[in-house]
Amino acid sequence: MALIKPRTRGKQLVRHRTRLDHETNETLYAYAHFIGEPTEYVLNQVIDTVLAKDKDFLLWRADHPDSFVPRNGARRRVNWRGALQERKASATTA
Repeated sequence: MALIKPRTRGKQLVRHRTRLDHETNETLYAYAHFIGEPTEYVLNQVIDTVLAKDKDFLLWRADHPDSFVPRNGARRRVNWRGALQERKASATTA
């Protein structure tokens, strides 16, 4: 029996680019084929399912309901010390 059920209603989707390791990518596509849904649906359901079980995150999120999505033109980076940084993308032309 599949842990992720086929979709019952549509949601608004946004574009998000990421990189997966080879084995995870293979598993993602195999599971999507198994339940007959697109990979983006599987990813959304995995994130919803896993994070819903993290009690500490749910408590933290209740205290921090604002959006953490970077604004357009801003990129988040991890510096060489591992600290997260936001920086404005420069639109300079040569």
